[in-house]
Amino acid sequence: MPYTNPSNLAVVACPGGESFADEVIVHLRNMYKHRYNLKRDVISKRYAIEREEYIKKLNFHNDVTSSDICGKGPIDRYRVPQFKVNTEFTYFMNGEFKTEIKDCIRGKDVYIFQDVENHQPLALNGGKNKLSLSVNDHVMSLLVTIDAVRQAGAGSITLVVPVYPYSRQHKKKGREGLTASLLGHIYELMSVKQIITLDIHSREIENAFATAHIENLHASYQIIRELAKIVDLTGEKEDMVIVSPDTGAIDRNKFYATGLKKPLAMLYKERDYSVVTQNAKSTNIKSVKLLGDVKGKVAFLADDMLGTGGTMLKAMEFLKEQGATKVICAISLPFFTGNAIELFNEAYKKGLFYRVIGTNSVYHEKLLEYEWFINADVSGLFANVITRIHHQQSLSDLLDNRTIIDKLAKRD
Repeated sequence: MPYTNPSNLAVVACPGGESFADEVIVHLRNMYKHRYNLKRDVISKRYAIEREEYIKKLNFHNDVTSSDICGKGPIDRYRVPQFKVNTEFTYFMNGEFKTEIKDCIRGKDVYIFQDVENHQPLALNGGKNKLSLSVNDHVMSLLVTIDAVRQAGAGSITLVVPVYPYSRQHKKKGREGLTASLLGHIYELMSVKQIITLDIHSREIENAFATAHIENLHASYQIIRELAKIVDLTGEKEDMVIVSPDTGAIDRNKFYATGLKKPLAMLYKERDYSVVTQNAKSTNIKSVKLLGDVKGKVAFLADDMLGTGGTMLKAMEFLKEQGATKVICAISLPFFTGNAIELFNEAYKKGLFYRVIGTNSVYHEKLLEYEWFINADVSGLFANVITRIHHQQSLSDLLDNRTIIDKLAKRD
């Protein structure tokens, strides 16, 4: 990332995505400051310029090229970028949303953050009201915000949605809508240039876009980094086997097995599709079979999302019955809807699993209170992707992180 004045990069955080946006902004500021200091040291040495003189010259250049009379900040020190746009969100009692951009964003590259699975009470109307919003509320809030940003003259619009809404409605099995594709078309009609998301439920969704570009990130490195803290990945102290919780997750778990150089097993579940799952206890799974061996080993399962958690709970209980010493699961998008948290806590007390590794892409205050939940921070990953997109740099090593996973596995 070559250092340039990042004043053209702006972040607009919807109420649901504000917490995650704030975490990403911390990383953005640290990254820009680190790169600034590094470039200052190299350039000042190369051209035999004092550091103080270099800083003044760079600030002078930024002041001259600024559309304002002068740029904001001191002339002899590093100017900390603000990034976050002052935005006012109004929620009307009939359920309507209004977004008003308070700062000038004309011509800027705007990144709009939204967490559609954030069901924690949010402060709205200047803190006067606290409300828990549904996925549909968050989606509508996002659309209203996109329109406000577009009307304010943004140069480009990028959506940062760790959870792509309606991603499970991606293919037709009968007389039903392709809602994931529908939302994609709406985003494109509203001039959205790019979408940054995490472990999208189906790669088919990426093919629904004609003009917008989707960056599908993976949390595998962040998850393995946390896994290495609780399991000996070298195999010297304990054996580990990667277990795919179902046929749909086989590619994901094959990636972990290949990267960690561990055996791969799979659970096959017989389902009764006449039963509609309402919560974790009313699962439609009738029987489970294991292809592989977990006896006397640590069993590690990975999946993209966890809703009511019934499927995962049954899988973990089955693996313990098959002789697994520890059962650990990793979830990129930990929704934990309904009473899932309480049911997982009960299962943990019974010893049915050891830990759940989930990312902070979905905001959960309550999950952090439990010993069995490990929070894997992906805000740094998103910050890296945003800066590279903003500076038109390659994302290859961030999207395909097998090299750094291999180094991590060998080190630990």
